[in-house]
Amino acid sequence: MQLRKRVRRPVKKGLFYGLGLGLLLVALSVSLWRGLPLLRASAAVSPAAGADTPDRYEASAQRILAGMTREEKVWQMLVLFPQQVTGDAVSADAQLWQESLAARPVGGIVLDGDNMESEAQLRALLTAAGTAGAVPLLTCVDEEGGAVARVAYNLGAVTDFEPMFTYRGGGAETAFANARTLGSELSSLGFNVDFAPVADVWTNPDNAVIGRRAYSDDAAEAAALISAAVQGFHAGGTACVLKHFPGHGDTAEDSHVGAAYCYKSAAELRECELLPFAAGIAAGADMVMMGHITVPALDSARPATLSPAVVTGLLRQELGYDGVVITDALQMRALNVGGAEAAVLAVEAGCDLLLAPEDPAAVAAAVLDTVDEARLDESVLRILQLKLRRGIVAAP
Repeated sequence: MQLRKRVRRPVKKGLFYGLGLGLLLVALSVSLWRGLPLLRASAAVSPAAGADTPDRYEASAQRILAGMTREEKVWQMLVLFPQQVTGDAVSADAQLWQESLAARPVGGIVLDGDNMESEAQLRALLTAAGTAGAVPLLTCVDEEGGAVARVAYNLGAVTDFEPMFTYRGGGAETAFANARTLGSELSSLGFNVDFAPVADVWTNPDNAVIGRRAYSDDAAEAAALISAAVQGFHAGGTACVLKHFPGHGDTAEDSHVGAAYCYKSAAELRECELLPFAAGIAAGADMVMMGHITVPALDSARPATLSPAVVTGLLRQELGYDGVVITDALQMRALNVGGAEAAVLAVEAGCDLLLAPEDPAAVAAAVLDTVDEARLDESVLRILQLKLRRGIVAAP
């Protein structure tokens, strides 16, 4: 039996170094959202860029982009399970990874329990995969703490936290400490992206798919905790992802198995669901993950992942976010169209990374045939700038 680590008690002193600005931005974000019916892009909170100016790495990214073929650009927009790249769920064979990434030069990989046999095997896989491609990979995992904790549950190789909702009474200090611990432990294993924190607000007591995965059932409290968590992940050395935009905490349905709906008005979303996302963006979150939820007040025909009104109109234009947007897993059943069509619609809506489609080759072919070069370049530039900013890719 694999033993889990004991939960580390958060340190109570010295953790607020660097948090002051973030908490100030939270207060500013909350006041802006509650005081204005609509934020124009020019007045929105600062875009996520790890506290860097948006164009700091643009020249280096442009040089890398100039050397990529159209096919390589499309594959750079996919994040797949290892077995979808190499045909083997656990292999750390360097030659296999080199050959596989030459054929499928993906932007990243995501690991779950099927990819974890032991801590040594996990480290070896991430090392082999991370150094095998022409453009180094985003190496991602779902490690939220609580019910969604791939490494803690399967290997016990990181701290086995309770759901983050449990720690909300500890305030920003605890949110920062827990995220810093997870970020540091994941980074030491070879991960550079954690699909956390959960920025949803748990407002519907019948919501089981999010529930205690959320940091709070209060929007203002969640905003402060999410801001601190973003800074904690960065202090630990890991990129982080706000999820599931525009907010999955008020749904009654599970988007993994079918359609999920949020029936709040746009004004209600601005008063609640959007506050933690605005705060996380202001704190420098590296990515935003779209939720496969339909919000009729924003777009009655398409889930948020596939909706230009939500991805481009709300997230990019209203919140002023110009960082990387990733879909939730495209294998989930809440999407109302097939995998290849969903991928194309997601890109056209404004998404940059396509997560775990069932048929990657079909998705790549559809995007290659349908999406114009300028749109591909927009997404790949964002991805490359993220990799440069996080030190995953060296500047040419």
